[in-house]
Amino acid sequence: MKKIMFAAILLVAGLFPNLKTVAQSGKITKSKSADENYSVHCRRITVNGLNVFYREAGPAGAPIILLLHGYPTSSHMFRNLIPLLSGKYHVIAPDLPGFGYTDVPDSVHFVYTFDHLAKTMQTFIDELKIKRFAIYVFDYGAPTGYRLAVANPEKITGIISQNGNAYAEGLSNGWNPIQRYWENDTKENRDALRDFLTRDAVKSQYLSGVSDTSLVAPESYTLDQHFLDRACEADIQLDLFKDYKNNVDLYPKFQDYFRTYKPKILAVWGNKDPFFLPAGAEAYKKDDPNVIVKFYNTGHFALETHVHEIGNDILNFLATLPK
Repeated sequence: MKKIMFAAILLVAGLFPNLKTVAQSGKITKSKSADENYSVHCRRITVNGLNVFYREAGPAGAPIILLLHGYPTSSHMFRNLIPLLSGKYHVIAPDLPGFGYTDVPDSVHFVYTFDHLAKTMQTFIDELKIKRFAIYVFDYGAPTGYRLAVANPEKITGIISQNGNAYAEGLSNGWNPIQRYWENDTKENRDALRDFLTRDAVKSQYLSGVSDTSLVAPESYTLDQHFLDRACEADIQLDLFKDYKNNVDLYPKFQDYFRTYKPKILAVWGNKDPFFLPAGAEAYKKDDPNVIVKFYNTGHFALETHVHEIGNDILNFLATLPK
Protein backbone atom coordinates (compact mmCIF):
# COMPACT_ATOMS: atom_id res chain seq x y z
CA MET A 1 0.00 0.00 0.00
CA LYS A 2 2.81 2.42 0.92
CA LYS A 3 4.50 1.66 -2.40
CA ILE A 4 1.30 2.51 -4.27
CA MET A 5 0.89 5.80 -2.42
CA PHE A 6 4.54 6.73 -3.05
CA ALA A 7 4.13 5.96 -6.77
CA ALA A 8 1.00 8.14 -6.88
CA ILE A 9 2.88 11.05 -5.30
CA LEU A 10 5.67 10.70 -7.85
CA LEU A 11 3.09 10.62 -10.66
CA VAL A 12 1.41 13.83 -9.44
CA ALA A 13 4.77 15.52 -9.04
CA GLY A 14 5.66 14.56 -12.59
CA LEU A 15 2.41 15.82 -14.03
CA PHE A 16 2.37 19.06 -12.01
CA PRO A 17 6.00 20.04 -11.37
CA ASN A 18 5.06 23.59 -10.34
CA LEU A 19 2.78 22.56 -7.48
CA LYS A 20 4.07 22.26 -3.93
CA THR A 21 2.58 19.44 -1.97
CA VAL A 22 0.43 20.08 1.04
CA ALA A 23 2.92 18.10 3.11
CA GLN A 24 5.66 20.60 2.21
CA SER A 25 3.86 23.92 2.57
CA GLY A 26 0.34 23.33 3.76
CA LYS A 27 -1.03 25.01 0.64
CA ILE A 28 -0.97 24.75 -3.13
CA THR A 29 0.59 27.49 -5.26
CA LYS A 30 0.04 27.77 -9.00
CA SER A 31 2.53 28.94 -11.59
CA LYS A 32 1.44 31.90 -13.66
CA SER A 33 -0.90 30.58 -16.32
CA ALA A 34 -0.64 31.53 -19.97
CA ASP A 35 -4.42 31.96 -19.83
CA GLU A 36 -3.87 35.22 -17.94
CA ASN A 37 -2.74 36.74 -21.24
CA TYR A 38 -6.26 36.21 -22.55
CA SER A 39 -7.89 38.19 -19.75
CA VAL A 40 -9.29 41.46 -21.09
CA HIS A 41 -8.96 44.36 -18.67
CA CYS A 42 -11.38 47.29 -18.91
CA ARG A 43 -9.52 50.50 -18.04
CA ARG A 44 -9.90 54.26 -18.12
CA ILE A 45 -7.40 57.05 -18.52
CA THR A 46 -7.85 60.83 -18.48
CA VAL A 47 -6.92 62.35 -21.83
CA ASN A 48 -7.23 66.11 -22.25
CA GLY A 49 -9.90 66.15 -19.56
CA LEU A 50 -11.85 63.21 -21.02
CA ASN A 51 -12.27 59.80 -19.43
CA VAL A 52 -11.19 57.47 -22.25
CA PHE A 53 -12.26 53.84 -21.87
CA TYR A 54 -10.11 51.10 -23.35
CA ARG A 55 -9.72 47.34 -23.33
CA GLU A 56 -6.28 45.86 -22.78
CA ALA A 57 -4.93 42.32 -22.89
CA GLY A 58 -1.75 40.38 -23.48
CA PRO A 59 1.81 40.27 -22.11
CA ALA A 60 3.14 43.65 -21.01
CA GLY A 61 6.39 43.37 -22.98
CA ALA A 62 4.91 41.96 -26.17
CA PRO A 63 4.59 43.93 -29.45
CA ILE A 64 1.61 46.28 -29.30
CA ILE A 65 -1.37 46.38 -31.62
CA LEU A 66 -3.79 49.32 -31.37
CA LEU A 67 -7.37 48.56 -32.44
CA LEU A 68 -9.48 51.51 -33.63
CA HIS A 69 -13.20 50.94 -34.12
CA GLY A 70 -15.63 52.65 -36.47
CA TYR A 71 -19.22 53.88 -36.66
CA PRO A 72 -21.55 53.28 -34.87
CA THR A 73 -19.74 50.89 -32.60
CA SER A 74 -16.98 50.82 -29.97
CA SER A 75 -14.15 48.58 -28.75
CA HIS A 76 -16.92 46.03 -28.11
CA MET A 77 -16.59 45.07 -31.79
CA PHE A 78 -13.21 43.50 -30.93
CA ARG A 79 -14.53 41.32 -28.09
CA ASN A 80 -13.88 38.09 -30.03
CA LEU A 81 -10.67 39.19 -31.74
CA ILE A 82 -8.75 40.34 -28.68
CA PRO A 83 -8.44 36.86 -27.12
CA LEU A 84 -7.11 35.49 -30.43
CA LEU A 85 -4.32 38.07 -30.53
CA SER A 86 -3.46 38.51 -26.87
CA GLY A 87 -1.53 35.27 -26.46
CA LYS A 88 1.43 36.81 -28.30
CA TYR A 89 0.60 40.51 -28.53
CA HIS A 90 -0.27 43.37 -26.21
CA VAL A 91 -3.66 44.55 -27.45
CA ILE A 92 -5.11 48.00 -26.71
CA ALA A 93 -8.57 49.00 -27.96
CA PRO A 94 -9.94 52.43 -26.97
CA ASP A 95 -13.43 53.85 -27.43
CA LEU A 96 -13.27 57.08 -29.42
CA PRO A 97 -14.79 60.25 -27.90
CA GLY A 98 -18.54 60.17 -28.48
CA PHE A 99 -18.60 56.36 -28.65
CA GLY A 100 -18.95 53.49 -26.25
CA TYR A 101 -17.87 54.06 -22.67
CA THR A 102 -15.60 57.03 -23.31
CA ASP A 103 -16.95 60.41 -22.21
CA VAL A 104 -19.49 62.03 -24.51
CA PRO A 105 -19.16 65.79 -24.04
CA ASP A 106 -21.60 67.86 -26.05
CA SER A 107 -20.40 69.67 -29.14
CA VAL A 108 -20.07 72.94 -27.20
CA HIS A 109 -17.27 71.41 -25.12
CA PHE A 110 -15.77 69.05 -27.72
CA VAL A 111 -15.63 69.73 -31.45
CA TYR A 112 -16.49 66.48 -33.21
CA THR A 113 -14.12 66.35 -36.15
CA PHE A 114 -11.77 63.58 -37.20
CA ASP A 115 -8.83 65.88 -36.59
CA HIS A 116 -9.98 66.20 -32.99
CA LEU A 117 -10.55 62.44 -32.61
CA ALA A 118 -7.02 61.84 -33.88
CA LYS A 119 -5.54 64.46 -31.54
CA THR A 120 -7.28 62.75 -28.63
CA MET A 121 -5.86 59.38 -29.70
CA GLN A 122 -2.42 60.97 -30.11
CA THR A 123 -2.54 62.10 -26.48
CA PHE A 124 -3.86 58.65 -25.54
CA ILE A 125 -0.84 56.85 -27.00
CA ASP A 126 1.47 59.49 -25.52
CA GLU A 127 -0.06 59.06 -22.05
CA LEU A 128 0.36 55.29 -22.29
CA LYS A 129 3.93 55.80 -23.55
CA ILE A 130 3.35 53.65 -26.62
CA LYS A 131 6.52 53.92 -28.71
CA ARG A 132 5.97 51.28 -31.42
CA PHE A 133 2.78 49.61 -32.51
CA ALA A 134 0.86 47.99 -35.31
CA ILE A 135 -2.51 49.53 -35.97
CA TYR A 136 -5.84 47.92 -36.88
CA VAL A 137 -8.25 50.39 -38.46
CA PHE A 138 -11.91 49.89 -39.30
CA ASP A 139 -14.37 52.37 -40.82
CA TYR A 140 -13.95 55.65 -38.81
CA GLY A 141 -10.84 54.13 -37.29
CA ALA A 142 -9.12 54.43 -40.67
CA PRO A 143 -9.10 58.24 -41.05
CA THR A 144 -8.34 58.49 -37.33
CA GLY A 145 -5.53 55.95 -37.45
CA TYR A 146 -4.03 57.22 -40.69
CA ARG A 147 -3.69 60.66 -39.17
CA LEU A 148 -1.70 58.98 -36.38
CA ALA A 149 0.43 57.14 -38.93
CA VAL A 150 1.20 60.31 -40.90
CA ALA A 151 2.14 62.12 -37.68
CA ASN A 152 4.14 59.19 -36.22
CA PRO A 153 5.65 57.17 -39.08
CA GLU A 154 8.48 56.00 -36.85
CA LYS A 155 6.00 54.37 -34.44
CA ILE A 156 4.06 52.26 -36.96
CA THR A 157 5.24 48.69 -37.47
CA GLY A 158 2.37 47.69 -39.76
CA ILE A 159 -1.27 48.29 -40.64
CA ILE A 160 -4.32 46.05 -40.73
CA SER A 161 -7.19 47.74 -42.55
CA GLN A 162 -10.52 45.99 -42.09
CA ASN A 163 -12.90 47.79 -44.43
CA GLY A 164 -10.95 50.94 -43.62
CA ASN A 165 -11.07 53.12 -46.70
CA ALA A 166 -8.45 55.53 -48.06
CA TYR A 167 -9.41 55.71 -51.75
CA ALA A 168 -12.29 57.41 -53.56
CA GLU A 169 -13.01 54.26 -55.55
CA GLY A 170 -13.88 52.52 -52.29
CA LEU A 171 -16.90 54.76 -51.62
CA SER A 172 -20.22 53.16 -52.59
CA ASN A 173 -23.49 54.82 -53.55
CA GLY A 174 -24.48 54.42 -49.92
CA TRP A 175 -22.54 57.62 -49.33
CA ASN A 176 -24.73 59.66 -51.69
CA PRO A 177 -27.00 61.19 -48.99
CA ILE A 178 -23.94 62.16 -46.94
CA GLN A 179 -22.21 63.62 -49.99
CA ARG A 180 -25.28 65.75 -50.68
CA TYR A 181 -24.89 67.16 -47.19
CA TRP A 182 -21.22 67.93 -47.91
CA GLU A 183 -22.16 69.79 -51.05
CA ASN A 184 -25.15 71.64 -49.60
CA ASP A 185 -25.13 72.17 -45.85
CA THR A 186 -28.86 72.65 -45.26
CA LYS A 187 -31.07 71.60 -42.39
CA GLU A 188 -33.04 69.43 -44.78
CA ASN A 189 -29.96 67.52 -45.92
CA ARG A 190 -28.71 67.21 -42.35
CA ASP A 191 -32.05 65.93 -41.05
CA ALA A 192 -32.22 63.39 -43.89
CA LEU A 193 -29.18 61.66 -42.36
CA ARG A 194 -31.01 60.95 -39.12
CA ASP A 195 -32.30 57.78 -40.79
CA PHE A 196 -28.76 56.37 -40.42
CA LEU A 197 -29.18 56.55 -36.63
CA THR A 198 -32.30 54.41 -36.42
CA ARG A 199 -32.48 50.89 -35.03
CA ASP A 200 -33.27 49.41 -38.45
CA ALA A 201 -30.33 51.19 -40.08
CA VAL A 202 -27.86 50.09 -37.42
CA LYS A 203 -29.04 46.49 -37.56
CA SER A 204 -28.84 46.59 -41.35
CA GLN A 205 -25.16 47.60 -41.17
CA TYR A 206 -24.49 44.36 -39.35
CA LEU A 207 -26.65 42.07 -41.45
CA SER A 208 -26.26 43.45 -44.97
CA GLY A 209 -24.20 41.10 -47.12
CA VAL A 210 -24.15 38.36 -44.46
CA SER A 211 -25.16 34.93 -45.76
CA ASP A 212 -25.71 33.40 -42.31
CA THR A 213 -27.16 36.10 -40.06
CA SER A 214 -27.30 33.69 -37.09
CA LEU A 215 -23.55 34.34 -36.71
CA VAL A 216 -24.19 37.99 -35.83
CA ALA A 217 -24.66 38.46 -32.09
CA PRO A 218 -27.72 40.68 -31.47
CA GLU A 219 -26.01 42.40 -28.53
CA SER A 220 -23.62 43.99 -31.03
CA TYR A 221 -26.13 46.24 -32.77
CA THR A 222 -28.29 46.47 -29.64
CA LEU A 223 -25.40 47.97 -27.65
CA ASP A 224 -24.54 50.35 -30.49
CA GLN A 225 -28.14 51.56 -30.54
CA HIS A 226 -28.11 52.06 -26.79
CA PHE A 227 -25.21 54.48 -27.18
CA LEU A 228 -26.74 56.20 -30.22
CA ASP A 229 -29.91 56.88 -28.25
CA ARG A 230 -28.07 58.99 -25.66
CA ALA A 231 -28.84 62.68 -25.36
CA CYS A 232 -26.93 64.86 -27.86
CA GLU A 233 -25.59 61.75 -29.64
CA ALA A 234 -27.53 62.44 -32.84
CA ASP A 235 -25.91 65.84 -33.36
CA ILE A 236 -22.49 64.40 -32.58
CA GLN A 237 -22.88 61.78 -35.30
CA LEU A 238 -24.32 64.28 -37.78
CA ASP A 239 -21.29 66.52 -37.17
CA LEU A 240 -19.00 63.59 -37.93
CA PHE A 241 -20.97 62.73 -41.09
CA LYS A 242 -20.37 66.29 -42.24
CA ASP A 243 -16.68 66.24 -41.34
CA TYR A 244 -16.06 62.98 -43.18
CA LYS A 245 -15.55 65.11 -46.29
CA ASN A 246 -12.24 66.20 -44.78
CA ASN A 247 -11.18 62.55 -44.67
CA VAL A 248 -11.81 62.20 -48.40
CA ASP A 249 -9.85 65.41 -48.96
CA LEU A 250 -6.98 63.83 -47.01
CA TYR A 251 -6.94 60.61 -49.04
CA PRO A 252 -4.05 61.91 -51.22
CA LYS A 253 -2.04 62.64 -48.05
CA PHE A 254 -2.67 59.15 -46.71
CA GLN A 255 -1.72 57.67 -50.09
CA ASP A 256 1.50 59.69 -50.10
CA TYR A 257 2.30 58.18 -46.70
CA PHE A 258 1.83 54.68 -48.17
CA ARG A 259 4.11 55.51 -51.12
CA THR A 260 6.79 57.16 -49.00
CA TYR A 261 7.06 54.74 -46.07
CA LYS A 262 5.72 51.57 -47.72
CA PRO A 263 4.43 50.05 -44.48
CA LYS A 264 3.35 46.44 -44.54
CA ILE A 265 -0.43 46.48 -44.92
CA LEU A 266 -2.95 43.68 -44.58
CA ALA A 267 -6.33 44.66 -46.03
CA VAL A 268 -9.00 42.28 -44.71
CA TRP A 269 -12.30 43.13 -46.33
CA GLY A 270 -15.89 42.00 -46.24
CA ASN A 271 -16.57 41.86 -49.97
CA LYS A 272 -20.26 42.66 -49.59
CA ASP A 273 -19.79 45.82 -47.54
CA PRO A 274 -22.57 48.23 -48.58
CA PHE A 275 -20.40 51.28 -47.81
CA PHE A 276 -16.76 50.47 -48.63
CA LEU A 277 -16.32 48.54 -51.86
CA PRO A 278 -13.68 45.88 -52.61
CA ALA A 279 -12.08 48.34 -55.03
CA GLY A 280 -11.05 50.35 -51.99
CA ALA A 281 -9.04 47.38 -50.72
CA GLU A 282 -7.38 46.68 -54.07
CA ALA A 283 -6.46 50.37 -54.44
CA TYR A 284 -3.87 50.10 -51.66
CA LYS A 285 -1.71 48.09 -54.05
CA LYS A 286 -1.30 51.15 -56.30
CA ASP A 287 0.80 52.97 -53.73
CA ASP A 288 2.47 50.31 -51.63
CA PRO A 289 4.14 47.09 -52.82
CA ASN A 290 3.89 45.64 -49.31
CA VAL A 291 0.13 45.11 -49.39
CA ILE A 292 -1.74 41.85 -48.93
CA VAL A 293 -5.48 41.86 -49.69
CA LYS A 294 -7.82 39.23 -48.30
CA PHE A 295 -11.55 39.12 -49.06
CA TYR A 296 -14.19 37.36 -46.98
CA ASN A 297 -17.71 36.53 -48.05
CA THR A 298 -19.45 38.88 -45.64
CA GLY A 299 -20.47 42.48 -45.02
CA HIS A 300 -19.22 45.55 -43.18
CA PHE A 301 -18.73 44.02 -39.71
CA ALA A 302 -16.62 41.12 -40.92
CA LEU A 303 -15.43 40.17 -37.42
CA GLU A 304 -18.97 39.14 -36.51
CA THR A 305 -18.91 36.28 -39.01
CA HIS A 306 -15.24 35.60 -39.84
CA VAL A 307 -13.28 36.42 -36.69
CA HIS A 308 -11.31 33.17 -36.66
CA GLU A 309 -10.24 33.41 -40.30
CA ILE A 310 -9.37 37.09 -39.94
CA GLY A 311 -7.63 36.50 -36.63
CA ASN A 312 -5.47 33.76 -38.13
CA ASP A 313 -4.57 35.96 -41.11
CA ILE A 314 -3.69 38.82 -38.74
CA LEU A 315 -1.45 36.58 -36.62
CA ASN A 316 0.40 35.39 -39.73
CA PHE A 317 0.80 39.02 -40.82
CA LEU A 318 1.93 40.29 -37.41
CA ALA A 319 4.62 37.61 -37.30
CA THR A 320 6.29 39.29 -40.32
CA LEU A 321 6.47 42.77 -38.76
CA PRO A 322 9.49 44.40 -37.14
CA LYS A 323 9.39 44.54 -33.35
